[in-house]
Amino acid sequence: MKSKALHSLFLLGIGLLLSCLECRGQSPELSLREFASGQIKKGVRSIGMGGNGATWGNYALVWRDSSTALIDGGASLYSNNNTFGFTAVGVNTPNLWHGLAIYAIALSQNANNISTSLKSPGLGSEAVAVHGDGSNQAVFIKAAMPLGKGFSFGVLLSYERSQFNAIADNGTGNSVRYVTDWRPSGGFGVTWQPVKRILVGFRGLFNNDWEKRTDNKGLSEGLNSTNEYRLGVSIGLWKGALIDLGGNTRFKYNQIANARQESTQPNIGIEQNLFNRHLAIRTGLDESSQTAGFSIRFQPIVVDVAYVHDLAFARFNNLFGTTSDSFIVTLVFNYQALKKRS
Repeated sequence: MKSKALHSLFLLGIGLLLSCLECRGQSPELSLREFASGQIKKGVRSIGMGGNGATWGNYALVWRDSSTALIDGGASLYSNNNTFGFTAVGVNTPNLWHGLAIYAIALSQNANNISTSLKSPGLGSEAVAVHGDGSNQAVFIKAAMPLGKGFSFGVLLSYERSQFNAIADNGTGNSVRYVTDWRPSGGFGVTWQPVKRILVGFRGLFNNDWEKRTDNKGLSEGLNSTNEYRLGVSIGLWKGALIDLGGNTRFKYNQIANARQESTQPNIGIEQNLFNRHLAIRTGLDESSQTAGFSIRFQPIVVDVAYVHDLAFARFNNLFGTTSDSFIVTLVFNYQALKKRS
């Protein structure tokens, strides 16, 4: 009886694993978002120290970056020459009613001549090698304000569309096209800072897309949704240093593939500020990806740089390649400083 039970559990585990892998492989246009919009939502500082969007990358803290504008760029380079790049621009209002600040960011991402393997009825009964081009365009609106007694609250509204066109490498001419239509998406965050050395945060993110897959066999369409929850705490260790601890849980459903995926991953990071906070260095672990970064501050300009090895590997495994190196750079300008000088 025990042997049969273990055998059944083993088969169930294999089935769930295959289901998760199929869910990852069915939506390349959504997976490529992890290289761009997934990072924009956390911020370069958080990326460099483990990607914990619940604390210093929380939507609830947007008001602390009031009166700033940014230019953001990033690239992910795979060992098989797959390359993903993005650029973004954003502006944050001055503090408005009761400290409210509203941040708008526009993003554009492109990926050309991407090699991968996809499974679709028009390509055949098994996954086949393909080459394709993808893109992603998005606009994000963040709004946040302090509530008093150390609490802050923020929301995110997002509009995003993605595409991926691929053709089989086997010479058959078979192709597949993935396109998403926007569905209401967004998130919220709350933080609590009872004392200067401690920050506790929670963040929820809800992405919904109506996905269309077109190949030689016709059109398939359905809902693709992801709910993500993050919890974290940041603790000051000594002057200029902090440790950031947290984790995230994701629930994903792809209607076309009829596949569900659930995963829980850690986020761990440390940061040290030097030279009266003109320089900060950081490192961490974002799920299964190693991270590092630094910031240079000379008001009214801040330059943030982050590096991630195998970005988002825990989310879509080797869909685009076995290993990658990603670099994200943000230039932040405090335009309120110009008014103070004049």
